[in-house]
Amino acid sequence: MKKLYETTVINTGGRKGEVHSPDNIFFQDIASPKELGGEGGSGSNPEQLFAAGYSACFNSALELVMSKQKIEAASTVEGTVSLYSDPEDNGFKIGVVLSVHIEGVDPETAQQLVETAHQVCPYSKATRGNIEVELNII
Repeated sequence: MKKLYETTVINTGGRKGEVHSPDNIFFQDIASPKELGGEGGSGSNPEQLFAAGYSACFNSALELVMSKQKIEAASTVEGTVSLYSDPEDNGFKIGVVLSVHIEGVDPETAQQLVETAHQVCPYSKATRGNIEVELNII
């Protein structure tokens, strides 16, 4: 398998710290949300970062699928990541809902495009069988 791209992000302080790339192009304060006993504040959290990455990656996969089918349409992907308690190990697990809108495309075609993108998207491949991912057409 040929590596096409690689990146590194470093965290210090866990949910009360920061993340940054070694070249400092990417930097984000991290804060635990109040719902998890944190102070909240202006920092992001791992669930938001995962939702951002997954929605962007999925929309890129969707654009690729549409281009191969010669469909020119604007699309948006809203990624919602939830953190759940996991009774199996008394830890935690996540679930994802991807809500997709494709401008001017009928619901049946949109569903087919989204399902195909779900097979292509690297995040979908990485999470398949590991977490629940719900796909919605909006």
